[in-house]
Amino acid sequence: MKLLRYGEVGSERPGLLDADGTIRDLSAHVTDIGGKTLDPASLAALAKLDPKSLPAVSGSPRLGACVAGTGKFICIGLNYSDHAAETGATVPPEPIIFMKASSAIVGPDDDVLIP
Repeated sequence: MKLLRYGEVGSERPGLLDADGTIRDLSAHVTDIGGKTLDPASLAALAKLDPKSLPAVSGSPRLGACVAGTGKFICIGLNYSDHAAETGATVPPEPIIFMKASSAIVGPDDDVLIP
């Protein structure tokens, strides 16, 4: 099951991508794709739905950020050896932890907003 959010910025709706690549509207079942929707019980309920029974979304809507309501965006840098090698660095003895603005979480074809 591939969950997604689609629609204009600030008005995204929950959806899923079916096996044929059609976006299906999930708004009758969940209000958005966020923490509550991603808990095991909610995911299990969504997995029981027949995607073909959900309304198909027409056109080619914008894909939004993958999750809604992100409060903190905590990152780990150089957290695997291939990444360190790509940058010419060695894997640090302790994790490098940094934060990014949650406004940096955008859809796959959106411009990244620089705060």
